[in-house]
Amino acid sequence: MSYALSLNPATGEELARYPFQTAEQLDQALARTHTAYQQWRTTPVAERAAVLVKMAAVLRSVSEPMARMMTLEMGKPIAQARAEVEKCAGLCEWYAEQGPTLLAPEATQVPDNKAHIEYRPLGPILAVMPWNFPIWQVLRGAVPILLAGNTYVLKHAPNVMGCALLLADAWRDAGLIDGAFEVLNVGNDGVSSSINDPRIAAVTVTGSVRAGAAIASQAGAALKKCVLELGGSDPFIVLADADLDEAVKAATIGRFQNVGQVCIAAKRFIIEDSVMAEFTRKFVAAVSALKVGDPLVAENYVGPMARFDLRDELDGQVQQTIAEGARVLLGGGKVEGVGNYYQPTILADVTPDMTSFKQELFGPVASLITARDAEHAVALANDSEFGLAGSVWTADVALARQMAARLETGGVFINGYCASDPRVAIGGVKKSGFGRELSHFGLLEFCNAQTVWVDRR
Repeated sequence: MSYALSLNPATGEELARYPFQTAEQLDQALARTHTAYQQWRTTPVAERAAVLVKMAAVLRSVSEPMARMMTLEMGKPIAQARAEVEKCAGLCEWYAEQGPTLLAPEATQVPDNKAHIEYRPLGPILAVMPWNFPIWQVLRGAVPILLAGNTYVLKHAPNVMGCALLLADAWRDAGLIDGAFEVLNVGNDGVSSSINDPRIAAVTVTGSVRAGAAIASQAGAALKKCVLELGGSDPFIVLADADLDEAVKAATIGRFQNVGQVCIAAKRFIIEDSVMAEFTRKFVAAVSALKVGDPLVAENYVGPMARFDLRDELDGQVQQTIAEGARVLLGGGKVEGVGNYYQPTILADVTPDMTSFKQELFGPVASLITARDAEHAVALANDSEFGLAGSVWTADVALARQMAARLETGGVFINGYCASDPRVAIGGVKKSGFGRELSHFGLLEFCNAQTVWVDRR
């Protein structure tokens, strides 16, 4: 395929074809971003922050067409798409307000203030981004990267190139200098050549384990830093003393938001034995009430999955889990007819040897696992190659904190479902990746922490 193909997953209709860039066009794009970096790196931080303020205003002004593009290209329900744009505007404002202080020179313990740390940019950063949050995933990295004085080179998923181009337009309208936000439309060869190009300083990837491993190996061979945010199979632990109504409400949102296509979504529901029956009854009722259908209709909470091949992959995982002994409480297959819809599905009696426990199910499927007690719940949660995030539901917050200290995840949410927020870092351990995005950690990931020592005699 010599182009990026955009299909409407709700109808299967072709939206657009975007021809891949030639080698010459790729070289020109990298030249533009390298030239822009020379100017942007010397632009005062306050002026960079001012661009972010303008970007927030631009995003709000184009919220409807941007949300609609997300819905058309990857099936995100329109209400959730609108919320994503607003979340991005808030992200811009938070970094505009907090970023200059976070980037200020940092004092050290050297006497007489003779030594301090300066945070310098690295250069153009290549970002390989996924389709599931076409605007948020890009901006949660791009905003701090640009604020730090780097430039940003986006290689977006092929099915959301329309979103990528809308973002480029928004940055231009916000006053960002030409080339500071550059969009690539290339295949794997173009990504590889970009990583090896001396004008690219570092790489950030959000995506699958396979893609992350391949890109990280290339970056390592080129001696370039990379940040990886990969898959997750997040545990959602419910203990016997939890508020089950609140836990069920959060479980429903945490699993079925964005049609379940969320890295930090709750996927493995680990429920203490004594409340499993009650939790299950309430959970099945709540999920059954979700409206499935045309994502452009605001009342519909579950739309189509983004890609037809991924629906086939998900269904294969579900059918394999059923064959291994899981019970289907709800759904369990594709929705017949037009569109790439999958039934909201709940699988019960899932055990650690089953497919839906061991693998990430990137779609509207929840797996119920029984735990004997808190100790057993932690052991089940950690029995995974992933370690992105997890949540614990209990009235005993002290116990939950003890459990959090033992959970092998990048984030733990007590009596709340997993979510990203500019004020706190997001990232994983194990095969969920390394490095952090958001907060001051994300801002400093692609900085040179330069020691400046005056008169060391």
